[in-house]
Amino acid sequence: MPDPHAPEDPLRHHGDVEARGLLDLAVNVFPGPRPRWLDDALRASLDDVGAYPDPAAAQAAVAAHHGRDPTEVLLTAGAAEAFSLVARRPWRRPVVVHPQFTEPHAALEQAGHPVTSVVLRHPFVLDPSLVPEDADLVVLGNPTNPTGVLHPRDVVLALRRPGRLLVVDEAFMDTVPGEPASVLGESGALVVRSLTKHWSIPGIRAGYVVGEPALLTQLRRAQVPWSVSTTAITASTALASGEARDESARRAALITEWRENLQQGLADLGVDHVDSTSSFVLARVGEGVHARLRAAGIAVRRADTFPGLDATWVRIAVRPQPVTEMLLAGLRDALG
Repeated sequence: MPDPHAPEDPLRHHGDVEARGLLDLAVNVFPGPRPRWLDDALRASLDDVGAYPDPAAAQAAVAAHHGRDPTEVLLTAGAAEAFSLVARRPWRRPVVVHPQFTEPHAALEQAGHPVTSVVLRHPFVLDPSLVPEDADLVVLGNPTNPTGVLHPRDVVLALRRPGRLLVVDEAFMDTVPGEPASVLGESGALVVRSLTKHWSIPGIRAGYVVGEPALLTQLRRAQVPWSVSTTAITASTALASGEARDESARRAALITEWRENLQQGLADLGVDHVDSTSSFVLARVGEGVHARLRAAGIAVRRADTFPGLDATWVRIAVRPQPVTEMLLAGLRDALG
């Protein structure tokens, strides 16, 4: 029987539509309050909205934060804009490694490119030999949404080839203490970063890419003028500061603690899950459990919209222990 709640376009389905009005374990946004200094900066940015936005100073701040040159950084309206800019280029054989965040795939199709999917199987470990040699674009998430798998840095870099662009979505790299697998700054790789999840500002479309200057010049030319707002520019500057670095590390440590609690609870219930390194856990709870949790007022992210997964899987956002206990109690009931 067809699913009456199936999304019209699975590649454009996201957890925010599932979380409305329910206990939210579907959205991978840090669940704590924002730092006061960030809120103060965001409010102060309103004094500058009478002028057109200029990202130059923020790009310099982000570049300094990563030890790169400003010519290697381009601010974008969240990671989604970055994927759209990449998709507009004339690719011969773009490849997306799944299961992963589906927006890069959707953006490539929207730009008229037929996409080759490389689908990893459980436990979703990257094997570079699966990628066709003639691929001139390869898109990979690391750590990967929704699996939470962190691919080793050397394995990711093994995907590079002459004439190929490797795009690595590191939107959740800041949830990994120390970011040991980041390939930011490596030749032949374009790294996409998001500032919205870790800092609880999804309504402010803030992100950036780091890559080789010649490529960024081409992407900048394809960017809509003033696409990055004054408030997003202010957020980008504030989040490249020293105090942001310290707070980011604190949040990553909290996420690790919460995730360990969640994974232990899933193990106690006998629920198969993928060992995660990020702010979410992919669990194989069985078909129908997603709907039963919704009926109990609990939202987890359906995973059957990710290529390579089916309705037996759900993605669960990590939360502080009281919320995790509510989820585990509901899951115990839903499992029967």
